[in-house]
Amino acid sequence: MAQRLHLVFGGELVDPTKTQFKSVDDIHIVGIYPDYATAYDAWRAEAQRTVDNAHMRYFIAHLHRLRDEETPASPTEELE
Repeated sequence: MAQRLHLVFGGELVDPTKTQFKSVDDIHIVGIYPDYATAYDAWRAEAQRTVDNAHMRYFIAHLHRLRDEETPASPTEELE
């Protein structure tokens, strides 16, 4: 069974109604987690920690959806 990795990250947004970060250099990488439940717990902790700043947002990215091992590699991946 394939791992279902999840990335939790966040930072300050330019506008709280959009998802553009104010500074990409300041994005906070919380971590990579082996399942959604663990990632959700990490996301919730960071979201609660920064609740007083309306411009701060944290997200969960489903890394396992970005790569399907059954799909052939693209030509650029073969350049290693």
